[in-house]
Amino acid sequence: MALFGFAGLFIASRAADATFYSTGLAFGLIGVLTIFNLIRIAFNEAEGRVSRRSQPVPYALLAVVVGSVLFHALSPWWWAPIASNWRYIDDTINLTFWITGVVFAAVLAFVAYCVFRFHHREGRRAEYEPESTRLEWILALGTAVGVAAMLAPGLVVWDQFITVPAGTVEVEAVGQQWSWNFRLAGQDGQLGATDIQDVRPDGNPLGVSPGDPRGQDDIVVEAADLHLPVGKPVNLRLRSLDVLHSFYVPEFRVKMDLIPGMVTQLWFTPTRTGRFQILCAELCGVGHPIMRGWVVVDDERAYQTWLGTQRTFASLAAPALASRAHDVAGGEDRRDRGAVRPAP
Repeated sequence: MALFGFAGLFIASRAADATFYSTGLAFGLIGVLTIFNLIRIAFNEAEGRVSRRSQPVPYALLAVVVGSVLFHALSPWWWAPIASNWRYIDDTINLTFWITGVVFAAVLAFVAYCVFRFHHREGRRAEYEPESTRLEWILALGTAVGVAAMLAPGLVVWDQFITVPAGTVEVEAVGQQWSWNFRLAGQDGQLGATDIQDVRPDGNPLGVSPGDPRGQDDIVVEAADLHLPVGKPVNLRLRSLDVLHSFYVPEFRVKMDLIPGMVTQLWFTPTRTGRFQILCAELCGVGHPIMRGWVVVDDERAYQTWLGTQRTFASLAAPALASRAHDVAGGEDRRDRGAVRPAP
């Protein structure tokens, strides 16, 4: 208990906010009171007096329940303000939290009652009841109702999450160790096909298929901020060029894995302008902590201004294609000049 009390004082001394400070002081106070109680019992037993030992376990269990509720209510760690249409995610998580929280408190309170009510006493014999059909039915039905109450809202939200509405802005996010690149549909409103074999560091970093006419007007955003219009639904397709990644913007309440060889997707509607950080939520190597990007949500005028400054895939790939064609032609010319011509 002395170590427990010292740990509390250490937490309080290093605390950067009121929650940790109060928690540390509470731990220290519990440790001090427990030590004084043990000293009192030791003196009484040394003097031959009968000392009634208290039962700390039930009170400790109740303290865990009360402390958990207070820690949640007073905690400074809350979600970032939501900036999309997915408030359903918060509502579902809160519902799950309250259901599991009530069960957690009820179970600990029941255990505390049993420890206090049925502790060992001289002459008391334990009752043995190997089975109870009534209790089994109560527990089975109660568990089924609780699980259904947690799953049903999640299934409804998941159906909304994967059902993309019409008129979305087509965007692709491409993850690779350790950066984010993006592609937006051009004037035709469609993203062109891609092939991992077409990836080139010069002119085609995202592997857009050069032979697909739909991809020629695609906007390629390489290692820069992704801009989106406010109030318009976005269908975000996700692709990885190497290993597992995960696209996560806390303010949007959306997260989806990027799986090599597959195209996953999610959709959301930005509801307020601002600059929001993109995190990789899947351990993807030594550079995982620095794999970050930014989504900038603009009003329509600012978005169109930004869009006008971006380069299409055709304009980005043209110099590289011309350079490769020049290299090929130069090589053929050198081979022609170096060839041995037959004597006339």
